[in-house]
Amino acid sequence: MPTPDVAERAGHNVDVLLRVYAKCVDGQREIANRRIDNALAA
Repeated sequence: MPTPDVAERAGHNVDVLLRVYAKCVDGQREIANRRIDNALAA
């Protein structure tokens, strides 16, 4: 999902979104990719 859309849904601007939430998702790319792959394979 595009970053501006995520920021809007979260009620923030992009700067705040990246500053506040980046640490929450850092290192989660492999887990997210695996979940996406599993969902698409089902």
